[in-house]
Amino acid sequence: MNMREQALRWLVIPMRLRTALSYYWRHLASIVQWLFASREHTNFTYHLTDLNRRYLARFLSEVCDETPEVMAGYLREVLEDKKLREHIVRLTRASARSYLADDEPRYARRIGWYAIVRAIKPTVVVETGVDKGLGSCLLAAALIKNSEEGHPGYFYGTDINPKAGYLLQAPYNQFGKVLYGDSIASLKGLEGKIDLFINDSDHSTDYEMREYETVATKLSPRAVIIGDNSHFSDKLINFAERTNRDFLFFQEQPEKHWYPGGGIGIAYTRGRDTP
Repeated sequence: MNMREQALRWLVIPMRLRTALSYYWRHLASIVQWLFASREHTNFTYHLTDLNRRYLARFLSEVCDETPEVMAGYLREVLEDKKLREHIVRLTRASARSYLADDEPRYARRIGWYAIVRAIKPTVVVETGVDKGLGSCLLAAALIKNSEEGHPGYFYGTDINPKAGYLLQAPYNQFGKVLYGDSIASLKGLEGKIDLFINDSDHSTDYEMREYETVATKLSPRAVIIGDNSHFSDKLINFAERTNRDFLFFQEQPEKHWYPGGGIGIAYTRGRDTP
């Protein structure tokens, strides 16, 4: 490279830097806004963009063997559930941890969990790692709707923190409960077949795989397995390949939030039996 070419290369660096930064200015502004508007320090909540929800409906239609229109309807259903929203706002404000939680319900990918429950009508749903219990309430809300339609089901959450799951109160705790202690031990104690399993506990990939291995013999033939860490972990896709299941992944696109989003990894059996 001669001196002229080298000089030209250095001259375009500011232009290249400006181009690269243009993809991140919006996130930098969102960080500043979030610092003053939000109280969350982990397990961030946000809405999904309209386009991302359309993608989610299509994604779920493949997993649940339903039309995109039906799955989109379930997504709207939970977003328009005023009783659920009021329940979360009231208990969040009353909680001793209110200084670490926003009282505006923002469900992100959890609306996908809700839609899956509504579509496959599971008898037993298990979520490891419930934190405040936001996802737990959505799952219980879906089970309530299913029960009203003649398809009863029950939710089990697990968490090592005895204060976790404070949002799961009446009427939602009539359709589920939290088992406190080590998730692996709690899973081993569960009886019956699991139709929907959600891994969202210890984010160690080794622990994640141990959970899948623990429930492997407890899964029903139609079971759907969700990995909440699949945007950075390959454990669920490895489990799917080893157990001859299909695998799909959905990437979130948060609306007006600096966090790039997580996703929904799903291992399932194509052409499952209808409930």
